[in-house]
Amino acid sequence: MDQKTIAVVFGGQSSEHVVSCMSVINVVKHINKEKYNVVLIGITEEGKWLRADSLDSIEDGSWRESKVKAAILPDATEKCAVFTEGIQWETIKLDVVFPVLHGLYGEDGTIQGLLELAKIPYVGCGVLASAVSMDKIYTKIIVDDLGVRQADYVPVRREEMEGQMEDIIARVEAKFSYPVFVKPSNAGSSKGVGKAENREELKEALNEAARHDRKILVEEMIVGHEVECAVFGGGTKEIQASGVGEILAAADFYDFEAKYYNPESRTVMNPELPGNAAEEIRKAAADIFRAVDGYGLARVDFFVKNDGEIVFNEINTMPGFTAISMYPMLWEAAGMDKDALVQALIEHALQRYER
Repeated sequence: MDQKTIAVVFGGQSSEHVVSCMSVINVVKHINKEKYNVVLIGITEEGKWLRADSLDSIEDGSWRESKVKAAILPDATEKCAVFTEGIQWETIKLDVVFPVLHGLYGEDGTIQGLLELAKIPYVGCGVLASAVSMDKIYTKIIVDDLGVRQADYVPVRREEMEGQMEDIIARVEAKFSYPVFVKPSNAGSSKGVGKAENREELKEALNEAARHDRKILVEEMIVGHEVECAVFGGGTKEIQASGVGEILAAADFYDFEAKYYNPESRTVMNPELPGNAAEEIRKAAADIFRAVDGYGLARVDFFVKNDGEIVFNEINTMPGFTAISMYPMLWEAAGMDKDALVQALIEHALQRYER
């Protein structure tokens, strides 16, 4: 059997660097090593590209001390990665790339653009889908055209906050009553997200969100079940939506700590939901994925109100693959284990440039 070479890229410069380092371990463990020779490329939080020699080095963090620098060339005639150590260098031809990167500078169309230039097949959404899905404001603009209910919001720009904070607060209070949620437009894993019960907390939440992005949303609070749906497909492959999973957060809301570090947070597969909400979510998830021109995978998040109304929350084009992440768990509940899921994603990536 001829082995193909897959470069798995992880880490990154976003606030989700640590989540990526957890996700990549779970991905690589489920790559068929008989079919694929795995090359590990880590990006430090400062933006340095390095070759990692093993999963152990990722688990203990020692990959950041690697002496081997890495790069993926944008040259479409080469389709390779270059590794240098001192005056020595090596090129490795790449058949496919799995960018296990969450958040900015990875999930937002940036590395996807590099791989498009290089004409190297890669797992996941393309430049457009990655960029608009990463930016919550632009996702809302697209979803508005589908007629799917979503949380109403007030957009805020960081530059407005200097000298115009009172005007911003007045805009928010004219539209919503407290509590409200404040989110960076470009961030994931609930980084920079805050809940404000009053004016002072709104100011604090806006300042925290501004540390993560220059565009911010202040959203109405939706009371209901917090649920997620996994999507796979796109291109010439039919879009499939998994069942629904519900998040039972151990905190006031599902923030970063509750997601990854609080063992009291739980997820429930195929929960009892009012009305026909589960099927409506599956349909809406596929419709939203199609509308953003999705390819490969995404996790689409919703709220379900007590009367059964579904409310779109956000779409993640490179959802977490940690041991507790919903995306692989939803497909396992549907009968596709992690080995099969990872292989299906890679095989779908290899079809990217087929016409």
